[in-house]
Amino acid sequence: MDSQLGLFNVWSQGDWIIKAVALMLMVMSLASWMVIILKALDILQYKKFSQRAEDFWHSEDFATGLAKLGPDENNPFRQLALAGREATAHHRNTKTQLHDTLDASDWITRSLRNAIDDSTARLQSGLAILASVGSTAPFVGLFGTVWGIYHALMGIGIAGQATIDKVAGPIGEALIMTALGLAVAIPAVLGYNALVRGNKSVLVKLNRFAHDLHAYFVTGARVGSSADGKVVPMKKA
Repeated sequence: MDSQLGLFNVWSQGDWIIKAVALMLMVMSLASWMVIILKALDILQYKKFSQRAEDFWHSEDFATGLAKLGPDENNPFRQLALAGREATAHHRNTKTQLHDTLDASDWITRSLRNAIDDSTARLQSGLAILASVGSTAPFVGLFGTVWGIYHALMGIGIAGQATIDKVAGPIGEALIMTALGLAVAIPAVLGYNALVRGNKSVLVKLNRFAHDLHAYFVTGARVGSSADGKVVPMKKA
């Protein structure tokens, strides 16, 4: 009896709609797990990058600090530092008319903000897949259940028997589709929430680093974290 129940029987006895729903749920599950794993690895890498950000300020000059951030072009902290340096150099070499309309502080702020926006877009890429899977997978599974129960009842009606052994098997197999939908949706929702929290932590550090970079390029020194708000220059070797 048990060999005739379960996932294998749902697949073997189901029509093409049931099979399509099962395949859809499988694809959704694979996509969500791929996003969760890849984005989790990205967040771990970004946190390693953030640990080097403080070393940047313990450098004798900007070039040495940039080297401490590492050569990885995907490092958002390095990208911020380069964006600030390029914005400062560009502003110094522009015509007087641009100086009259946009001062150095505003120009550097916009450049750093653009770099942060790019990093934010990369961090949030893939989260839409998790949100979509988490919100739709239960309903996809429920559709499979409704369709399976409909066909189970039709088969029982044709057979003319409604004993418990005839009803429990087909309807129980149909309910498996709901369980599959929940099994796909729950990891997607939990993964989405965890990744959002991780992204928020990285973005806080990026914004803090950008604030210090802005102060450095405008005033020549980093704003200290002490309450007196004193400016702390890069340490000499």
